[in-house]
Amino acid sequence: MKVCIVAEGCYPYVVGGVSGWINSMIKSFPNIEFILLTIVANRSVRGKFVYELPENLTQVYELYLEDCEWEEGERERKVRKRFHLSKKERTELTNLVMNRKIEWGVIFDLFQRKGVSVDNLLMGPDFFQIVRECYKRQYANIVFSDFLWTMRSIYLPLFWTLKMKVPQADLYHCVATGYAGVLGSMAKHFHNSSLLISEHGIYTREREEELIKANWVKGVYKNIWIEQFKKMSLLAYQKADTVTCLYERAKLLQIDLGCPPEKIRVTPNGINMANLTDIPGKTREDEQWINAGAVLRVAPIKDVKTMIQAFAFAKEKVPNLKLWIMGPTDEDKKYAQECFDLVKALNVSDVEFTGRINVRDYLGKMDFTLLTSISEGQPLTILESFAAHKPVVATDVGNCRELLFGVNDGFGDSGILTHIMNIEEIAEAMVTLAWHKELREQMGEAGYKRVKQFYRIEQMKEVYRNIYKEFADQQQIEWTEKPFEIR
Repeated sequence: MKVCIVAEGCYPYVVGGVSGWINSMIKSFPNIEFILLTIVANRSVRGKFVYELPENLTQVYELYLEDCEWEEGERERKVRKRFHLSKKERTELTNLVMNRKIEWGVIFDLFQRKGVSVDNLLMGPDFFQIVRECYKRQYANIVFSDFLWTMRSIYLPLFWTLKMKVPQADLYHCVATGYAGVLGSMAKHFHNSSLLISEHGIYTREREEELIKANWVKGVYKNIWIEQFKKMSLLAYQKADTVTCLYERAKLLQIDLGCPPEKIRVTPNGINMANLTDIPGKTREDEQWINAGAVLRVAPIKDVKTMIQAFAFAKEKVPNLKLWIMGPTDEDKKYAQECFDLVKALNVSDVEFTGRINVRDYLGKMDFTLLTSISEGQPLTILESFAAHKPVVATDVGNCRELLFGVNDGFGDSGILTHIMNIEEIAEAMVTLAWHKELREQMGEAGYKRVKQFYRIEQMKEVYRNIYKEFADQQQIEWTEKPFEIR
């Protein structure tokens, strides 16, 4: 069986929860041949992998959302010169732009079989007329030239996606909707294969949150971008054979965004608890400190600035409090520098940026961990903290509430939940855990019991083994069993 993993903006270029999950999944099924179709911004990151690729990952294909037309032969130039949309193609492209019901097969065939040039289409009369019609019907109160160029910028990455020659596989496993979901849907159309969508966060909601906060897009254009992501996710939900999510509230969001409920399976994350047994604890020198640790990428979505400000206030009450920010700082260098500068501006001591780490080397030395994200799914860093018997201070995003408080499991609270970007609440939570050792130990033990009961990697892998085997049986593909490689 050959499975094509389709990922966007993560594996194998960026260390993080989704990337680690993909790497673990591939290693866990040595009987399956995997290929990878990975979506990145541009060619500057080509081949710059931060993961050592598993042996059963045999090929990597890259799609660049910011690209340009390459040199063509005489035949291609003639095709481009005489190209015009048919009546049906124009109708479906209009439906796409106007957010109507779309016959996606016509769109797929247009980009894959007719040799259409992305540049010629965006700059040509057909697209101009479609955009002008949309403008007259819905947006006549704004400047047309701005609207036209915005629409070109919105459709450029989608059209590059639709031009991608998707490699053949038996199953396409998209680790998001969005552009990855478009590729998976197009692959199913052309290769008559199966399509599995696994969402760790709800893609449309995450893009919506980013756009609402963004400074580069204003006014009505925020809504236009949001609608673009909604229609791509809806396509993936409609074409998928199975859709997974991490928790029940995420399932409700998927249904609200148009996913048929009968397709959805709730499949919680799982971690390898064996990796976090017998980890080094505090040394005698460490005992003088109360260590608060945050395992994360230093990126805006993790809201590290709020964490630093909250720590500054907490340290006024707990002088021996120390903050460890553990994770890569090279994903968004500008934001990372702003965090470094904030530490200096606040004149707060005992903040350590470690860079990329092995969590085994550090987690045992922490007294509790922090997660101040503005958006999450089901954070692996919380599960890792629980496996190490550490309580967590987390913002009320994604599945954090359920992880910290459980669902009538009888284990008790395993941390303190706060509102997002609430410096006072986060600081107070840090002080509470710093001052009360017995509470820390009690919450850490509750978290350990919860992760052991519900979030072990063996449980997650068994679920996906069954899903993969179901697809193999449906397509009458030979399935050979090998032991799981739990890593």
